[in-house]
Amino acid sequence: MSAAFYEQEHDDFRGVVRSFLEREVVPFHAQWEKDGQVDREVWRKAGTAGLLCMDVEEEYGGLGIRDFRYNMVVAEEISKVGASGLGFPVHTDIIVPYLSSLGTEEQKRRWLPGLVSGELISAIAMTEPGAGSDLQGIRTTAVDKGDHYLLNGSKTFISNGILSDVVIVVCRTDADAGHLGISLLVVERGMAGFERGRNLEKMGLKAQDTAELFFDDVEVPKANLLGEEGSGFVALMQNLPQERISIAAIAVAACERVLELCLDYAREREAFGRPIGKFQHNRFLLAEMATEVRIARVFVEDCVRKLNAGEVDTSLASMAKWWTTELQKKVVDQGVQLHGGYGYMMEYPIAKAYLDSRIQTIYGGTTEIQKEIIGRSLGI
Repeated sequence: MSAAFYEQEHDDFRGVVRSFLEREVVPFHAQWEKDGQVDREVWRKAGTAGLLCMDVEEEYGGLGIRDFRYNMVVAEEISKVGASGLGFPVHTDIIVPYLSSLGTEEQKRRWLPGLVSGELISAIAMTEPGAGSDLQGIRTTAVDKGDHYLLNGSKTFISNGILSDVVIVVCRTDADAGHLGISLLVVERGMAGFERGRNLEKMGLKAQDTAELFFDDVEVPKANLLGEEGSGFVALMQNLPQERISIAAIAVAACERVLELCLDYAREREAFGRPIGKFQHNRFLLAEMATEVRIARVFVEDCVRKLNAGEVDTSLASMAKWWTTELQKKVVDQGVQLHGGYGYMMEYPIAKAYLDSRIQTIYGGTTEIQKEIIGRSLGI
């Protein structure tokens, strides 16, 4: 990481995050992997430690710090210990900002304090069985019934889906208005007709609960409409850049961890009477990895500076998302190969890193979608 990028207060915060993870996460994460979700109590403890929703204003329980470098510190430290089950970045970086930016005063007072404290866990329900990257293809409907909407449909691949208490549901309030017919409704735990399906069995991120959600005539009060009716698509487009930079930050941290694992292994593992790092091929491989990871770090730090300054556009965020996640996929694959047979064994962290990394080029918009966005911005 770049020392010039962080200041003393970020280093102090890093110490808090690192201590928290060592005490409250690392000893339990293997069991959470078996359980398919983390212990809900770790969310409350994270809230008490000030690790959630740092940018939420103080009047709603947050720290009021609008500096994405703090978010990066959390992502980096989580990556270092391989705690891929924690849904904190999804909650803090992606979901809660919708409520902070679009919520009414009443909505903010109702939900934000609990989201900051970890008493409430959030999710956002975009993807459907028949609609992923194409948000205009969603079929979940919300029909205006006067004082409430009647919500029907289903969602899948929803991060924090099992544990979530507050779910922002992307739905269609006007079937004939195209993207202007998309709205955001907040569905709360316990609403009649709101059901959770399976905690989906994934190839990686085993401790991160990912669920199917079903809505069968759910009566959602008008007070739970987030933003204006029909403004959902625009809100999604405005918030996606931060989501994609968050994913890019996670990718860079993961690449750096893989590089460290590979360097340690190259120094310790011997073949033909000497450490494998002494062989030219492996030295060149590690040199390439170190160079590309460094480029990614510099690129993402520049993106975060622009994000803090309000200067990130959709195209730049897409560049960061696709390039860093494809690099992560490449670097971790090279790491497995360097480890040889041991790289295929789950007792070695590189194997878990391999499984956890594969989703990165898919969620938040696939690599192909990112390239399409960038291409359109080039006028072609």
